[in-house]
Amino acid sequence: MRQDDRVTDRDAVAIDPAEPVPDPAAMRKHYRAEGLAETDLAATPVAQFARWFKQAAEEAHLFEPNAMIVSTADAEGRPGSRTVLLKHFDEQGFVFYTNYGSRKARDLAENPYVCLLFPWHPMARQVIVTGVARRTGRDETAAYFRTRPHGSQLGAWASAQSSPIPSRAELDVSYAELAARYPEGEQVPVPPNWGGFRVAPQTVEFWQGRENRLHDRLRYVEEQDGGWRVERLSP
Repeated sequence: MRQDDRVTDRDAVAIDPAEPVPDPAAMRKHYRAEGLAETDLAATPVAQFARWFKQAAEEAHLFEPNAMIVSTADAEGRPGSRTVLLKHFDEQGFVFYTNYGSRKARDLAENPYVCLLFPWHPMARQVIVTGVARRTGRDETAAYFRTRPHGSQLGAWASAQSSPIPSRAELDVSYAELAARYPEGEQVPVPPNWGGFRVAPQTVEFWQGRENRLHDRLRYVEEQDGGWRVERLSP
């Protein structure tokens, strides 16, 4: 970034109340005509997710198609949402990693029910997963940790995620100390309070935007025998 590109408080321009503000109620997009039929679906929700994920990544070239909104609630039902990156999925569930001291992890310790939302807006698609989150094993966590860039490994140690800190400088100092202790090329141990969660799906909804807001919403629902039934939801 060039020096003259930086924005400071002095450069900030106050909002002129006389200037018109865009009206969110007037913002409308007409979604695609192509729909989603029951006969289009794969046998399992994970197989169907794999189809859409491949299209999002390789055909639509979406920026970070693995970005998902993770919504949790604590023991008193107070919700929280944040964007997290999906790192693995298979028939057992959807996996992401975090600091176990973070708010999301504390919520899941009290209430393991979770919702994942993949907002693929350019394709007029959403995937909504509800299920139960459980911690991944330490071997699985360690295997993934080894694939992270060196800086990200250090960052997992430097940040006590969701905890208040006095300043950015304190975080930078912590990172610098770790970088000196574990230089590039040296193995960084896995933080003991860091790891994964696997969300075992109970329902998975595939939402396809359609014209006139008559969207297609097809939801897989887990049956007691481990199978899946599909139901169509009204838009």
